[in-house]
Amino acid sequence: MSVSFAELGTPASITDALARRGITKPFDIQAATIADALAGRDICGRAPAGSGKTLAFGIPLVATVGRAEPKRPRALVLAPTRELAEQINAEIRTFAGSVKTAVVYGGIGYGGQIKALRLGADILVACPGRLEDLIQQGYVNLSAVDRVVLDEADRMADMGFMPAVRRLLDQTSRERQTMLFSATLDGDVAKLTRDYQRNPVRHEVGEETPDITAASHVFWNVTREDRTAVTADAVNAVWPAIVFCRTRRESDKLAKRLGTVGIQSAAIHGGRSQSQRTRALADFTSGKAQVLVASDVAARGIHVDGVASVIHYDPPEDHKTYVHRSGRTARAGKGGVVISLVQPGQGRDMRAMQRHLGINEAFIAPDASALRALAPTRSRHAPPPKLAEVAEEEVRSRPASRPRSADGKGHAVQDGRANSGTHKSKLRDRNRVKGNRAASGPRGFARAPAPGRSGGERPQRS
Repeated sequence: MSVSFAELGTPASITDALARRGITKPFDIQAATIADALAGRDICGRAPAGSGKTLAFGIPLVATVGRAEPKRPRALVLAPTRELAEQINAEIRTFAGSVKTAVVYGGIGYGGQIKALRLGADILVACPGRLEDLIQQGYVNLSAVDRVVLDEADRMADMGFMPAVRRLLDQTSRERQTMLFSATLDGDVAKLTRDYQRNPVRHEVGEETPDITAASHVFWNVTREDRTAVTADAVNAVWPAIVFCRTRRESDKLAKRLGTVGIQSAAIHGGRSQSQRTRALADFTSGKAQVLVASDVAARGIHVDGVASVIHYDPPEDHKTYVHRSGRTARAGKGGVVISLVQPGQGRDMRAMQRHLGINEAFIAPDASALRALAPTRSRHAPPPKLAEVAEEEVRSRPASRPRSADGKGHAVQDGRANSGTHKSKLRDRNRVKGNRAASGPRGFARAPAPGRSGGERPQRS
């Protein structure tokens, strides 16, 4: 028999706000932790991404937080990335009522954040790097903080934030309540629990590697030249999809190539400004973009429901990265498909990773039609991609030989494409149909916004 939010002690104003959004039954991690958190006990919770942790700590914060003075918040939520911090704040705002919240992170200007702090923020959601900057400039003081939440503590450890997290905790009230949530509770996370929590109540929900057991995993043998064509075919079969690349440049290039064959794509990485990242995530969440092409660091804060597939365009750095990437699908008890593109020479490392994770899947030829049977729900379908055109684009952009312009004089060619007469003709026809000659960028690619600053996190600012 499931328990209700009210039975856990949630105030009526919060339960009513949740009910208006159709949220009436708590997830497992919420049912396990809310009552203890409302009682003021320290919480050490292990739960996978997408399990509902934000409500698990957000409800107790809103219900019990005191009122803040200017620049002196009463509750602090630390998160590893900009996107996650923004999503936490947005979620809490839906039921916060008169409780004032603010969010601070790098990559954008200080003005709005300073204004919010001066007005007084009862609950402050923050990334460690920007928060330390604001403290050093005198815009925020943590001495009145008596409720702290560390969300995705394992990811903060992986990103090198633990020294900053410890410095920030040392500035909060000694009589604080500390709630820690993480996908794993070992290593640096265990040390943090030992040093900064008092007799925490430990709650563990789900399996140690839920992202592995919940998703279907396929491994496709591909050549480097065929990767984009195969990716386009896979996205067309099962989307919305998130595609992971190792670098910012590769993310941008792949998003452009997919766009040339009619697949609506958005790229997100640390080299883009916060407004560009927010727009890309909004386009993907709304369905305007079929695929989100992401780098590993930027994707650590992506929490989007209903992702049907994840594609490892570049191999993950290690098994932990594979688990985190794959965790973008098969969330909240739903299924998903994870596709790994295995190039010649990568098989040995990929098999070693499989053994570490307990996966035993053969490396097979790409078969996009088989993906539909593995999709968690009936996927949305896009027009078939022009695979021959994608493959041709891959070959043209290979760095092995320097492309030349049509006149043979060796002038620089943007995006690695020759300025052929045939392509010019196609571009003119495309622009004529659109009624706007300037609608396309160089060589027919859609113009991408200029990348902004990454925010200068120490060591990886969100």
